[in-house]
Amino acid sequence: TFINHATHLVQMNGLNILTDPIFSERASPFSWVGPKRARKPGMKIGELPRIDLVVISHNHYDHMDAKSIELLTQKFDPVFIVPLGNAELIKDMGAKKILELDWWEEHVIEKNQTTVTVVPTQHWSSRGLFDRNEALWCGFVIKNKFKQVYYSGDTGYGEHFKKISEKFGKIDLSFLPIGAYEPRWFMKQQHMNPDDAVQAHLDVKSAKTIGTHFGTFQLTNEGIDDPVEALKVAREQKKIDPNDFVALEHGQTINIE
Repeated sequence: TFINHATHLVQMNGLNILTDPIFSERASPFSWVGPKRARKPGMKIGELPRIDLVVISHNHYDHMDAKSIELLTQKFDPVFIVPLGNAELIKDMGAKKILELDWWEEHVIEKNQTTVTVVPTQHWSSRGLFDRNEALWCGFVIKNKFKQVYYSGDTGYGEHFKKISEKFGKIDLSFLPIGAYEPRWFMKQQHMNPDDAVQAHLDVKSAKTIGTHFGTFQLTNEGIDDPVEALKVAREQKKIDPNDFVALEHGQTINIE
């Protein structure tokens, strides 16, 4: 289920997982200033099923939202998996069950026969003026005996996609970012545009990809709905079946067989 921005509900083998949850009105440390929602979340926290696991890719405010972490902990007390240097941050936000992992480290959930591996991505981190790159950023590969799912988190295009493909083999479902990419001279190293994302889809050899990180907050210079139109063009240019790389509607749920 695409809740919106980079927040997805992934349900696999009895496990309910949230990616980078943000349900707040603003992606900001303040309630009165900062990027404001253009669209409401496709589901409210009160409408979610039991959440077992939350994966957080990095500490930017549109991915690590303090109020959402506090409310999710109060309602579900899930396990949070974060990259190195972020455990204390989310502990201060109320999280109680926290795993902090380096790239390529994994956590096994025996009950659900599921392995979560933290994987490299090309990005950066900062919550304030004096902590730039003091905490790690990452993506996640979530694998059980039926499916293998890849959530990249924020990333520029790079060689890490091919490395992930080499290590994990077939990816059944990927979540790749398609928004917040203009101007390219400034954003290219940290955020993919839809053309980059389609190439990453090919590099990962993903059976199906869902676009993420678009249509919710106006973060960069392109129009808020431009990524969806640009994705159509990129698919056509690279001869990708439209069903193989989709941009879901906010709140839309699809089943992956």
